[in-house]
Amino acid sequence: MVRSQAVDAPVQTLLLDRNDWVPNNPRLPVLIYIKAIAIQPSDPAALFENIFSANGWPPQWRYGIHDYHHYHTQGHEVLGIVSGFARLMLGGPQGRVLEVSAGDVLLLPVGIAHCNNESSDDFLVVGAYPPGQHADICRDAPTQEQLASILELPFPERDPVQGVHGAVSRHWL
Repeated sequence: MVRSQAVDAPVQTLLLDRNDWVPNNPRLPVLIYIKAIAIQPSDPAALFENIFSANGWPPQWRYGIHDYHHYHTQGHEVLGIVSGFARLMLGGPQGRVLEVSAGDVLLLPVGIAHCNNESSDDFLVVGAYPPGQHADICRDAPTQEQLASILELPFPERDPVQGVHGAVSRHWL
């Protein structure tokens, strides 16, 4: 069963207010799942994809994280760290630096800026979004329409790692 690969790991929260041109999200915290997925030696990316899919978050890509500050207005984003490590900056320039490594998962609510400051050569991430949502790459101050989209975007029905009764139901509702 796919769920058995997800570890009942502690979830940390990080609330990020607006930062200069970056909207962030004033009401939904970033959810940080430390060592949430038990990495398996054969195709660990597929493991993340299976867990996200089983919880209603269809995987969209395997790649790294862009090395420039950007945010999304059309989707909440889950990032599963498949291999390697990175120092990510969340919240825009002069934001919060977070170190992540294989097995960690980040759930970024819509509007949260993120940037890869430094990573290992083997850094690999699986990215996924709730159905009907996607990642528009925004690198400038949001328009009024984009701010409205951030505030009105629906919550996902399930937590991408922990399912129906996961951290999303505790921290986002």
